[in-house]
Amino acid sequence: MCRSIKTLRPPSLPEEATEEDIRAAALQFVRKVSGFRAPAAHNREVFDRAVDEIAASTARLLDGLEVRGGVRAP
Repeated sequence: MCRSIKTLRPPSLPEEATEEDIRAAALQFVRKVSGFRAPAAHNREVFDRAVDEIAASTARLLDGLEVRGGVRAP
């Protein structure tokens, strides 16, 4: 996995993950999987859509996680 993607749930991230944190992680994931740091113009739409979808999935994941001790993740 890409080393620049950080864990976005407590205790690794003590405060709630922001939309910016989630989007940055999604962007790093898409860059890693696609092999492109920045896509060519003809791939921009599908690249951006993937980032949006992964960010939304990540937000849902973080919202649904329960951290040990009954504390809900951000």
